[in-house]
Amino acid sequence: MTVDSSSHADPALVVLVHGAWHGAWCWATLQAELEGRGIPSFAVDLPGHGVSTSQLGGVLDDAAALVAVLDRLAAADSGPVVLIGHSYGGAVITQAAAGRDDVAHLVYVAAFALETGESVISALGSFERRDVDLAAAMVPTTDGTATTLDPQTAAGALYGDCPEPPARAALARLGPQTMLSMTQPVDANGRQEIESTYVVCTRDRAVHPDHQATMAERCRHRVGLDTDHSPFISAVEPLAAIIGEIATSS
Repeated sequence: MTVDSSSHADPALVVLVHGAWHGAWCWATLQAELEGRGIPSFAVDLPGHGVSTSQLGGVLDDAAALVAVLDRLAAADSGPVVLIGHSYGGAVITQAAAGRDDVAHLVYVAAFALETGESVISALGSFERRDVDLAAAMVPTTDGTATTLDPQTAAGALYGDCPEPPARAALARLGPQTMLSMTQPVDANGRQEIESTYVVCTRDRAVHPDHQATMAERCRHRVGLDTDHSPFISAVEPLAAIIGEIATSS
């Protein structure tokens, strides 16, 4: 994807939405790289993740929380926003961006670019079956309402190409994720009005690259990274270059 950024003096604000079991903390290295490129960014903690004290909920709860963030940014006259969703975060940005005129671009990083009426689980069920390592890492909580990840198995599934120290630090910070977030469908689709780009991670062992390719067909643009599920650690500079190009043209 090539875009002409010559007519844009100021880049759009990049708003980063983490995936399942993660928090805003996962974007820290990428944010530092974006800052060095002159790209402003803001990372969101979805309810119950990171430093959020809110209760864990479903995808509609998470999207509502993101809408509240976007509303605050709009009230502060932050200008156009580029929304980045990683993995499950793609479902959240799809829902939250619908009907907004302040979101200039949606970027799906190995993410769930859902259609209206789809959930993460129903989308996966509609695709041709592909096995991934992440499935073996998921451990149901005792009440069955959420899952956690077994660190030993999750290491390869999520961070297979990442340096060991940051991967180990990330594993220690993973938290629970509700089943509702995976089974609840979105009821709106921001891609219907907003430009979109899909970043396919071709060595992914959490969201299969074939499934990513299917969802990339739902977006206007597609780019590829030869890396694992977590390019915010494993491919920081290439991912920042992709995001920076979009932000400076939005």
